[in-house]
Amino acid sequence: MADYQKHQRHKQCQFCKEHAEFIDYKDTQMLRKYTTDRGKIKPRRVTGACSQHQRDIANAIKRARVMALIPYSVPAVSGRGDRRRNR
Repeated sequence: MADYQKHQRHKQCQFCKEHAEFIDYKDTQMLRKYTTDRGKIKPRRVTGACSQHQRDIANAIKRARVMALIPYSVPAVSGRGDRRRNR
């Protein structure tokens, strides 16, 4: 049974690979990769970043939000609609 066990590879931090010194809050294209379509910050298990770089990513996203470079949230569009108005 040991032959069939799956060994998951750990994701390697992209910033550690590239020897990044800091994460720029003005680079909105890069920061959008680390946010969901609703504007939330993706967790570390999804991004594959190490703990230090995940903190730096979160701080950069928060800083960019304050500077209005990226939105805090995206308006949610419901598929249901208002049923009372349709009658």
